Amino acid sequence: MSKKKIVIIEDEPDILEVLSYNLKREGFEIFSATNGTIGLSLVEKEQPDLVLLDLMLPGMDGIEICSAIKKSPNTQNTLIIMVTAKGEESDIVLGLGVGADDYITKPFSPKELVARVKAVLRRGVLEDSVDGQDKVEVGDLSIDTSKYEVMVAGNSIRLTATEFRLLHYLACYPGRVFSREQLLSRAMGDDVVVVDRNIDVHIRGIRKKMGIEPPMIETIRGVGYRLRDTA
Repeated sequence: MSKKKIVIIEDEPDILEVLSYNLKREGFEIFSATNGTIGLSLVEKEQPDLVLLDLMLPGMDGIEICSAIKKSPNTQNTLIIMVTAKGEESDIVLGLGVGADDYITKPFSPKELVARVKAVLRRGVLEDSVDGQDKVEVGDLSIDTSKYEVMVAGNSIRLTATEFRLLHYLACYPGRVFSREQLLSRAMGDDVVVVDRNIDVHIRGIRKKMGIEPPMIETIRGVGYRLRDTA
């Protein structure tokens, strides 16, 4: 089996060295750049499985790079983890809003970083199904995991890997309410600690892309979310 490719775009040499060392030790093939513009070219050339992306970079910032990766047909399915010292909610919302799959703030432990990378890679490779359901249909929504396809009222919509997993899981249990913790566990793995509001950002992204009013994903105040059972 070929090694998973990871591109690291980080302008701080010490952090880049720590990231590279720990991920190489886990068996990943590592490529790196300390400049945003060069880093984006590296992603386009290598087409990695995952990108570790700093937010503040010379040449081109992380938000611009993330957006460019997700807009390119050649790299739109590349998984992205933002790695940055900026941990304010607005930065988290912005990073996830342009297509990042996860967000980790500095300082972090190498163990946490490796666990986060493995969890994102796991959810990027979709399981065949939840409870054996390769294709799920709820009202105007149709999800086919074998084709990685989501259709709403006959129109195809493009979701990130995390958004796909969240929507698919909710659609497998229409009408059932899930807490943020349950959705985090399902979409991101039990071994990864992330903030609850990440789920809120992903849900907002799914709703916007689905374009259905009222939204099929309902907020149950004080509890979590559910997909409307239209039956």
